[in-house]
Amino acid sequence: MQVPGPDTRVVELRVHGILGTTGDELTDAVASVDVAGDGVGRIVRPADRLRRPVPGPMLSAGDRSVPRIVEGYVWGNMTSGGPAKATWALLFPFALANMAHWMLPPASMSNPVSRALSAVLRGLLRLAALLLTMLFVAQLTVVSLDLVAAQCLQPGTPCMDFVPEALRGLDLVRATIALLPIALVVLLMHRLSTVSWQVSAPKTDEPRHSARAPMLPGANVVSDPDTPALRALHVTAALSTAAILVLGGPFAVSLDPRWLVAAGLLAIALAGTVALDDPAGMRLDGRERMLRTMLGRAPRRVLMTAASVLLASVALLPGPLAGPLPGSGSTIDAITGAMVITCVAVAVLLVPAALLARPGWKSCPRPLRPWAGGWMSAPVLMLACMLGSGFGAGLALSVREALNTPVELRLPTAYDDVTVFWGATAVLMVIAAAVAVPWVLVRRWRDERHDNDDIPDEVALLHAGRKQDQHAAANAWKWADLQRRYAHYVLLVIAGVLTVSTAITLVARVAGMPAWTGAPWLVGVGVAALATLAVGLLRMVHLAATRRDNARYLGVLCDLALFWPREAHPVVPPCYALKVIPELADRAAEHLTDPNTRVVLVGHSQGSLLAAVATARLLESLPEADRERVGLVTAGSQLQWAYPRAFPGVVPHAALRDLAGALGGRWRSLCRGTDPLGGAVSTWNRQVYGGMLIGVGFRADGTEGPLPAATRGPTGALVLGSDHWLPDPQRGPFSCRRWVPGVLAHTDYSGDPEWDRAVAMAAGLETPVRGAGLPSTAHRVPSAPPTPHLHAQGGDGGSLTESIEELAQQPAEPEPEPARAKPAERERSAPRQQGAKPRSEPSVLPEITEPRGRTAPWERAMALRASEH
Repeated sequence: MQVPGPDTRVVELRVHGILGTTGDELTDAVASVDVAGDGVGRIVRPADRLRRPVPGPMLSAGDRSVPRIVEGYVWGNMTSGGPAKATWALLFPFALANMAHWMLPPASMSNPVSRALSAVLRGLLRLAALLLTMLFVAQLTVVSLDLVAAQCLQPGTPCMDFVPEALRGLDLVRATIALLPIALVVLLMHRLSTVSWQVSAPKTDEPRHSARAPMLPGANVVSDPDTPALRALHVTAALSTAAILVLGGPFAVSLDPRWLVAAGLLAIALAGTVALDDPAGMRLDGRERMLRTMLGRAPRRVLMTAASVLLASVALLPGPLAGPLPGSGSTIDAITGAMVITCVAVAVLLVPAALLARPGWKSCPRPLRPWAGGWMSAPVLMLACMLGSGFGAGLALSVREALNTPVELRLPTAYDDVTVFWGATAVLMVIAAAVAVPWVLVRRWRDERHDNDDIPDEVALLHAGRKQDQHAAANAWKWADLQRRYAHYVLLVIAGVLTVSTAITLVARVAGMPAWTGAPWLVGVGVAALATLAVGLLRMVHLAATRRDNARYLGVLCDLALFWPREAHPVVPPCYALKVIPELADRAAEHLTDPNTRVVLVGHSQGSLLAAVATARLLESLPEADRERVGLVTAGSQLQWAYPRAFPGVVPHAALRDLAGALGGRWRSLCRGTDPLGGAVSTWNRQVYGGMLIGVGFRADGTEGPLPAATRGPTGALVLGSDHWLPDPQRGPFSCRRWVPGVLAHTDYSGDPEWDRAVAMAAGLETPVRGAGLPSTAHRVPSAPPTPHLHAQGGDGGSLTESIEELAQQPAEPEPEPARAKPAERERSAPRQQGAKPRSEPSVLPEITEPRGRTAPWERAMALRASEH
């Protein structure tokens, strides 16, 4: 580690999480101004009253202060804001299907069976995504051409009476007006899929296989060069689907050249989609080279032009439009059936693929292993297909009700199956909620009822001497742990419900709708659920387009789903990670050109994933000497309990361990046990033993194993490994320091006084604790020496050296003012140790906000100011 000199400064580069934020909030300033960026990705700094950028507050590091520059990267405009981005919610099923690709377990490159299964699964996911596009266009065609043009506008029909009878008799006009919106929708889909955020940083990404586990987190999050070909295949399939629906459907084989062309284009689109694979990053073999040649720019234009001409010919010569179209039902049935078969195949093949990938994580503790053993891609894909089919069916049912005609407008029989499916789904979800909600409420009630005699040891240790804070924190810890532990079960329950609903629907279809499944109440529930889905989604889009607050909350879906580049589905909004990550790394590298500058990337919530991936990219591009001037701080992060478990092929546990080793102890994580969305990053298997917090975690040398006992910092935080466990509610208030009362959970991490200390450690300006390296031999933590006093250990504060059993016998002191109380007075008032007995009551530990011999940095600053005068 380089020794800091007199000209050393620290640049703190912050990245916000979901829900967006303003530059003022991100930099903790009353005003901020842009200092770099392109307006979409903005680099901001605090500003003075004249709107001039100013540096941040001095950073206290040990016994000295170091100049600090606070910068923030604001990326919220990439996922929310404006009517155009509000309509992205309509493409959420496509985004879910694309995200399911990134949830696949990594393939073992040394196992040919694992590689083959991975390739088949990726092909099936791309096929399911293509079927979603085809179903979406087919459902729109049913509404516009079948329901409205062929039935409602049929001559002599009392529907939409304002349309003149002369116009109703012209099939050419009706077909053209009905198919024009379909062509415009496909054109908009193509246009959206070509949009990408322009990156101002130099392009350094190389194609990497998305199925191969990266050496560092997010190394395979790069753009796919096959996306243009996949986009052309989706456009070709969408236009051909609308054409073949008008021409009688896929099963009405005809010698009409248009039907043959439509069938041929669909076959090319399906085969090409399955054959396309991820960029290998290696030498292309003959098959891949030939495929990319066949789907080059010129062949892609030929395919899309042929599909466009085909749809135009169908609009000009549609055939008779005198009632329901015979091709509607068969087209919807074929696409839906293929989609169900694809989902089942993915769910079945994921089992052996996950088992073959299991050696990569079987050594991890159970709480760190992938959810459902690496099988989570299947329920996400099923959810995407359910939402996609449900939205189209709900739209058709809503339009039919809105037309309000005395003549019955008939929809394809497949829509009856959809209503039964959604009716069964709604009923089963209500039953599941009726079981789960009371269980959660009863469990929470029991926790609240017994919180007086069931305070977790970690809470008792963290909130030493503060009985009221212990009770407030204990319930929040339990509730947050409950949410983190069982959040993924929601998807598994949904997958189970969808499976049962699909079985009920298939039985009802094959057996001819038995009386109990075709009951009016079940169909009515399905119609109501579909209408609610369609109308609710459209209303959400409208509110997001007209109200900024609603746009921010709708942007949460985009924040989570649009991190992932286009792989399985090209018709998704642009991926913001492909812009944010290289620009963050480039900004940090720009600061590092000054040899006296140290850069700490700081990410909160979703921003922690962006900051971690950017740090990994930065380390790969820097020489060894400059890497020592890079640090990382994560706050409220999901980098342990969520991302490695949901996306084991992108952010595996081993990659996080390697990143921690590459940073050599300069990765610090701020954690709160009360945070339901964030948690620990570098430690696990924590427990309180002998009055000390111990556990297992990442070591600075790139290994993992038992860690030294946690030490308490001057702000009351417990530091175990690289995790800083913050007391919540905070200790304080402290003079000259922002303080927020109450349980903060996932919010306002930067307001905690431990924030600055974590930044100083990540910058290499302050060592965590003396002796924090790996214990030489013993893995067992020795018991604390029998001393009645608390004393400081290391340079970051005190470590408890009395056991909880001993401290439980000491009476709790009244809570003093932490900023005014003197350590010497607290030592004189501390009672002598009594005989140790087994603990039967919650631990009430002594107040040590300011350990003896160590004054908080902001208090030292006040003392220096007083001495100067």
